[in-house]
Amino acid sequence: MTFKIKWTGLFLCFIFIQPILFPVFSKAQEPVENFTLKQTIESAVKANLGLKSSKEETAAAMAVKKAKRTQFFPTFSASYGYNRFDASTVTSGITAVPKEEYSFVTSFSQPIFAGFSLLRQYDIAKLGLDRAQVREQLKRQDIILDAKNAYFQLLQKQKLHDIAQKTVVQIMAQKEVADNFYQVGMTPLNDLLQAQVELANAKQELIVAKNNLDNAESNFNTLLRRPINTPVVLKDILDFSPFEETLEYCLAEAEKNRFEIKITDMEVEIAQKELDLTKKDYYPSIDLKGNYFNYGTQWDVDGGEGIYDPSGWNIQAVAKWNFWEWGRTSYGVKEKNSRFNQAKLQKQEILDKIHLEVKTAYLRTQEAERAIKTVEKAIEQAKENFRINQERYKEQISTQTDVLIAQTLLSRTMTNYYNALYAFKISKATLYRSIGQEVIE
Repeated sequence: MTFKIKWTGLFLCFIFIQPILFPVFSKAQEPVENFTLKQTIESAVKANLGLKSSKEETAAAMAVKKAKRTQFFPTFSASYGYNRFDASTVTSGITAVPKEEYSFVTSFSQPIFAGFSLLRQYDIAKLGLDRAQVREQLKRQDIILDAKNAYFQLLQKQKLHDIAQKTVVQIMAQKEVADNFYQVGMTPLNDLLQAQVELANAKQELIVAKNNLDNAESNFNTLLRRPINTPVVLKDILDFSPFEETLEYCLAEAEKNRFEIKITDMEVEIAQKELDLTKKDYYPSIDLKGNYFNYGTQWDVDGGEGIYDPSGWNIQAVAKWNFWEWGRTSYGVKEKNSRFNQAKLQKQEILDKIHLEVKTAYLRTQEAERAIKTVEKAIEQAKENFRINQERYKEQISTQTDVLIAQTLLSRTMTNYYNALYAFKISKATLYRSIGQEVIE
């Protein structure tokens, strides 16, 4: 018996679900911006507030460095004073101390020796600037990794959403065939009920896939600081290139490139400088000071009655040494020495964490790569298996269960493939970050 499928009913079903499965665009909709991976990274770097904050930290460190450098130069000051007594002092009919006295004094002070403290403070400020600049570069690398993750995760969720859509359409078409067969008595009601249940499950999975896609788009827009509901269109990246370097190469690159290691090196050096700075009190300090003064009985400080030396100058060298402070200096040195040892231990701890991070990223990349190659071979087999079971069911050679199992197998195989593909891309991006390389593929 020849049976003709009721294509009109299938077409009507498709028209019914089409608004649910596919986005509806109005004629007045704004054009959607297309993003490549490179554009995504550039936009994320440009928009990131954390990076802008790091730049401000660098600017602040630069100001501190310049401020410390000025300590090597002399300082100048000026003072203007007024002094009034209850009465002038008169000796032998001559005014010795006037009732009112004005003074104007200009001074300078030049440090000559301060126990190497000025040099140490400048060195610490210089290292602080270097550290801020490296932290800015480190923040940039983190943003690049975040951008890659957001990009590949969104592509992954788009693919899974497409698979869920196709699954609904395929099961709906199969349900229509089962319904037609049931209406003419060729199959039992059980086949139709089974198709209806599978369709309900597929629609539920589509809802979940759509929510996951919306969340991924929101995450992408948030990273780029765009309105959270802005539509996103990405250039897909379906090809992949294996990571061919060895684990030993990755570990060596990490030790050479990671900014975290450079920062810990600077922190160890800063701790050493602070230790040396604490020892400054073991030495005396020597300053060169000078004054130029004017005195007078009027506001213009130009002498007057009772002012015997209306102007003059002096210069002096002052040495100062606190030779006994009840062990305060030695205790301070012990504290900074412990801080120095602590900084060295923290460096080793960070090295250990970086080695573990590199190995974990390397193994995940290798795992995802092998998964891609394995699943890739099964895709065509799953597609052909589904097609054969559909044709066999139409000829009543196979059962409804066989078709649904084949369809489920195809959906799962495609899902596994895209999960493996984008897991590989994310793992590879993480691996490049772990070895300190900025690679955009």
